[in-house]
Amino acid sequence: MEIPSQLNHVLQITDSLTGRKVAIRIEPHDASLPLFEVLSKYFQRCAVDRFLREKRLTPEGAETLQALQDLVYTMSDTGELRGAYPGVVFKQQSLITEPVTMPTIQPARFDGRDVAVINIEIDRLNVGYDRNWVGFHRRRWDRHEALYSDFVSESLGSQSADAGADEILELATADQQIRLVRSLAKTVWESDFENYSRFVGPKLRYKAGDETVRNIIDGGGGICSEKVQALKFLTDHYGIPSEYVLAGADTRLPVPEEKLRELLTTFDFRLTKRYLRYWQHTALLYTIDGGSILVDATNGNIPFLFISGEPAEHILGYDDKPSVMVRMAVYEDDFYYHRVSQDIPENLFFAMESWIPDIDLIQVFDNELGLYISPEIFVTPVAFKGRASYQRLEEQYLEISRAAGLECAASADWTLTSELGQRLLRRNPRVGEKILSAGDHMIARYDKQYGPGHHAGLVLIALGNDVRRPATKAQR
Repeated sequence: MEIPSQLNHVLQITDSLTGRKVAIRIEPHDASLPLFEVLSKYFQRCAVDRFLREKRLTPEGAETLQALQDLVYTMSDTGELRGAYPGVVFKQQSLITEPVTMPTIQPARFDGRDVAVINIEIDRLNVGYDRNWVGFHRRRWDRHEALYSDFVSESLGSQSADAGADEILELATADQQIRLVRSLAKTVWESDFENYSRFVGPKLRYKAGDETVRNIIDGGGGICSEKVQALKFLTDHYGIPSEYVLAGADTRLPVPEEKLRELLTTFDFRLTKRYLRYWQHTALLYTIDGGSILVDATNGNIPFLFISGEPAEHILGYDDKPSVMVRMAVYEDDFYYHRVSQDIPENLFFAMESWIPDIDLIQVFDNELGLYISPEIFVTPVAFKGRASYQRLEEQYLEISRAAGLECAASADWTLTSELGQRLLRRNPRVGEKILSAGDHMIARYDKQYGPGHHAGLVLIALGNDVRRPATKAQR
């Protein structure tokens, strides 16, 4: 079909796994170029700032475009983009395109206007775990340097009243480095432990560290792996060495590293519950002036941990290994922390960000993290198809709560009209509004993944526990 040249021409790029999508207005004559030239000019080597000035992109589109670049292209330690990851292919109409392929153009209507669209799908199913994390963090920091620097300064100002931000950021002494880490960790910890942001705003199914920092700045937060990446993203910029540690319930034995690597290759999680527990949770281990500091800044159901020296080594060792008591919504669990080869958590985070299409729903439902956890309340959705299905779910939650002596309110509607819901709205109206706004997209995602016809309600459980007092078994 011939496309009139006066129509607006749009290049639309969609990542098949994450659902991220960006539309870029292109010059009509460029639509006749071979596909590799179109992608080179408007994707790999595009001048994002110029595209914004020329209104070829929206600000939200610019963020998405650069996030897609980070998934498609390798990069240097300085964050400079290079060639595509081995295994990346581009498709049109579900068919793999060759570099010299001429793009297929389709007419469409958008916002009352005729447009000519080149639809490109990114297929990354055969890409490996090749991310350069140094370059990735550098590139992400440089993108919003002023924003992150201000966040650090404000955190130091609020958490370190006896020393100025400029003095601490000299980082000339171990004390200054420790103050920086502790201040940032406490700021991250104080942000919401939440999944609601997966279904509101940008609707990112899983956030990288920098995206979590921006979500915290906007008043939200994240779950443990997102918050830990956020803290490491910040402290990596200041050159403070750290490594990820894994934690989980009843995991006293050493980490089965080869089995976890196998799971990250096969994605076959059947009959693997005893292994999955080892990456149930994650934290950070810093090395400052030769000493170790174990930092857990996730919040929700996890106490704030900032443990240094021999006690940190004791928690991470295997000689009479102590646990940390964690209140998992209703039940208490003993979590054990472990050192681990860094490829395992790094590849786990990359996998959740890149290759698990329903990671947003897994975190909410399968991992039982719900939408929001605070010391006072747990809020989780229930998805169901009929009244009988809802009643079974409601009774399960009510029975569990009664057994634990906790107040519970369940509703087949997405409302906060119960006493617990009104209490949440009074205590934290912003969280309540975010939860209410999340319903439509959450159930749309559920229907897309598990079939149409679902309804969604909310369950609220009053916890009344205080996670601000860490306790190991040795201390209890």
